[in-house]
Amino acid sequence: MTAAVPPPVEIVGMSKRFGALTALADVSLRLPPGSFHALLGENGAGKSTLVKCVMGYYRPDAGRVLVDGREYAITNPRQAHELGFGMVYQHFTLVPSMTVLENLVLGRADLPAVIRWDDERARLEAFLGRMPFTVSLDRPVAALAAGEKQKLEILQQLSLGRRVLILDEPTSVLTLEEADQILGVLREMTEERRLTVVLITHKFREVQAFAREVTVLRFGRDVGGGLVTDLTRDDLVRMMIGTAAVPEAAARAPIAERPVALEVRDLTVASDRGVEAVRGVSLAVRSGEIVGVAGVSGNGQRELVEVLAGQRRSESGEIRVAGAPCRRTRVEMRRRGVFALTEEPLRNACVPAMSVAENLAFRTFDDPRLIRTGVFVSRRALRAEARELIARYGIRCQGPDARLETLSGGNVQRTLLARELSGDVAVLIAHNPCAGLDFAATTEIRARIVRARNGGAAVLLLSEDLDELLELSDRIAVMFEGRFVYETPREAADPHVIGRHMVSHG
Repeated sequence: MTAAVPPPVEIVGMSKRFGALTALADVSLRLPPGSFHALLGENGAGKSTLVKCVMGYYRPDAGRVLVDGREYAITNPRQAHELGFGMVYQHFTLVPSMTVLENLVLGRADLPAVIRWDDERARLEAFLGRMPFTVSLDRPVAALAAGEKQKLEILQQLSLGRRVLILDEPTSVLTLEEADQILGVLREMTEERRLTVVLITHKFREVQAFAREVTVLRFGRDVGGGLVTDLTRDDLVRMMIGTAAVPEAAARAPIAERPVALEVRDLTVASDRGVEAVRGVSLAVRSGEIVGVAGVSGNGQRELVEVLAGQRRSESGEIRVAGAPCRRTRVEMRRRGVFALTEEPLRNACVPAMSVAENLAFRTFDDPRLIRTGVFVSRRALRAEARELIARYGIRCQGPDARLETLSGGNVQRTLLARELSGDVAVLIAHNPCAGLDFAATTEIRARIVRARNGGAAVLLLSEDLDELLELSDRIAVMFEGRFVYETPREAADPHVIGRHMVSHG
């Protein structure tokens, strides 16, 4: 990357329609050199559509992009790259089987037919010497931690001369410490006018800690923004959701000493590849308590949840509910009040092509209330039960016969909540229950989990969102390489200490 100052950029009157849907309506953005500008908004607000128009992935129906005062029609990503625009995505785009050096070199658009690797190494070593963070050129990408991979994604863009960097939810897989380090370095680079940054994020903390300006989008329109120092968190929430009242978190009832409802003893679980993913773990969750489990994805959380939810066999160990062994069959789990909110519900907790009513009845289809003539499920009773749950849980759909796959992510999760929380809940296992959901849906789902805890349920909450764990949990444990390596009560929880245990233990 050269020392050149990034150019001033203006996005003027950008609009984009998809059929009858207006995804973007007359949105403008001004990015002086060295800006650090945040884009906030609910899912579907138009943030990704805006930047994809700028990057040439979409052709806008109206609007202009001015770079250094000159208008450009950007029709493909290569043109955007030539103008100095780069994008870092939420999910990594690196080639895991290659080294850092190979990834950096092969990202070039002007790659020669014969690569002189010694020359490339010398060039990149000189480049890394000018960067505020670095990654060893000889390490394979598969061996890098999540934070190192994200640094490499950014370094790749900078090495290609990109001076206007768009970051799409860049910290979703990082620990708090990793996120603060990376965003802090980028903020310093903007202050030195070496870079302009546009940050797409759902995290108010990141906006308030690192961005200078913010624009809030709602239903494809610019509904407000300005200098971050002039706005409070509540101001941003009100703009995002379009109401004067800011949703409040559910009040937490005081926790009293209660009996253990869920106990795991020396549990070992194999992964799909046959290697140990969960290694002799033990834990206990009391009634009326939320125990949060923090950890970087891939450290055994999915396998642990699948065993507890009856979706996977364990190699050894024991699971007990209310002091007695639990075999985790559908009938036994329902009888003993064990319910689960598994990750990616459309993949492993629901049937997308079936109706809302049918998905709601997965736990109760053989309940006598839904049976007629002793054998057949009554469609009328099924629909009546579904209508009651749809109303109670605010599921927005065309009715009980709507196919589940036609619902938004938030409403799929509400359907799962209605199924899993409408009975007498003694134990609730929740895995990333708010992943990918907008602010309003997240607030509602977290409130329902807290209300289940207040009602006496023992809740085991596994989440990659540390803010979520700090907000909801009574205790937090850290899972690393299939084991619990650290535990702290909520009152003593230090996010940076938790983050360090999430990425290493020794």
